Amino acid sequence: MSDASPFIAHNGFALPAQGLGTYGLRGDAGADAVRSGIETGYRLIDTAFNYENEGAVGWGVSGAAVDRSELIVTSKLAGRHHARAKALDAIEESRFRLGVDAIDLFLIHWPLPQVGAYVEAWQALIEARERGHVRQIGVSNFLPEHLERIEDATGVRPVVNQIELHPRFPQQEALDHHRAHGIITQAWSPLGRAGAVLADPVITSIADAHGITPAQAVLAWHAARGVVAIPKASSAEHQALNLAAAQVRLGDDEVEAITALGAADGRLWDADPATHEEF
Repeated sequence: MSDASPFIAHNGFALPAQGLGTYGLRGDAGADAVRSGIETGYRLIDTAFNYENEGAVGWGVSGAAVDRSELIVTSKLAGRHHARAKALDAIEESRFRLGVDAIDLFLIHWPLPQVGAYVEAWQALIEARERGHVRQIGVSNFLPEHLERIEDATGVRPVVNQIELHPRFPQQEALDHHRAHGIITQAWSPLGRAGAVLADPVITSIADAHGITPAQAVLAWHAARGVVAIPKASSAEHQALNLAAAQVRLGDDEVEAITALGAADGRLWDADPATHEEF
């Protein structure tokens, strides 16, 4: 099982320290990987409309020998569905593909500020929650100004903001803003460019000191900062290793040393939420 100590949002909604990322997990192999992850101990499963694998995730969820009530299944609204009617239809389609009565956590995938319809999309998520089609609502890749705008417009604050966050891009300002407002921070691509990051001497030395893998050291860093990491792992072995990182306790100096690896050009690709458009 993953760490039992949850991260808690402003409304009491709780998430475990780690979730299972599913980007690229499709078909029978994807469904098997999701089922394996759940039976290994994951209780938070992350997907999205644009991942084109909600069906496989749903099969994995339904096939796992774990009660559905124990799981938090997450999906996300694609940019092309920000208009209210399209958003409500897309949420229902995601429910049907996942095979669930209600999606536990539903996020707006990107704000698309040039389009400027993310407030309307947020209003649609609120309506979907009122209809019982989703249980909790949040966002992904939102900057503080986007977060403030949707709350000012609706009076409703997201429970989660899922953002790019890894040792090369530690996002301290965003993390501070979320913490001050009771918003849980989730990290997509939490290992960054894993090959380069996991070979960094700072991370390998910390891993050696604790008798763990470099990946576990990075995942423990996320947990120490109050961040829910969502690594993708298709094999039961890697899933178990990742989950075990939630039990590792790094010292403050070790957390600071990994955070110091951040760089001005640390993003994985040109996806600044202030300008990026993803439909």
